[in-house]
Amino acid sequence: MKTIEFIQLLNEHTEKSLLFEYAPNMLVGTNYHITEVKHVTIDAVDCGAGTDFWKETVIQLWESPTELGKSEYMSSYKALGILKKVGSLKPYVLEAPVKIEYGNATFHTTQLTISDYEIRQEQLLIKLQVDATDCKAKEACGITESTSTNACAPGSGCC
Repeated sequence: MKTIEFIQLLNEHTEKSLLFEYAPNMLVGTNYHITEVKHVTIDAVDCGAGTDFWKETVIQLWESPTELGKSEYMSSYKALGILKKVGSLKPYVLEAPVKIEYGNATFHTTQLTISDYEIRQEQLLIKLQVDATDCKAKEACGITESTSTNACAPGSGCC
């Protein structure tokens, strides 16, 4: 989901509670806060010497240990207010993909992508997923779908 799409979604559902599902049927706690919004620039070189450049918006969630048992989730309205404040200080690249950074005692901290969302009566549920890593230089490295995982070995032309 692009940053502009996420902001528009929040704007369309300001009266709803904002929930994040980081794994199937696993929700970020009611005690979460948006602690950081990162405007990230990726300037990369892949294993086939291909270069790439893109921007991302990363929204960090943190569960406050002093608010365990809190009864209500943050509202979409409040989250939108935070994002608007950030945007007034550092403008967004609105076409940039948005990621949610999250972790807890049983789930490693990672950046998750938004795979879907669901509108419930009083809730906006943002469904997250972990993206797998991938080789961007498959053709340069001679990797096909049927090639074994050890095909990119030293001396093979791939790093």
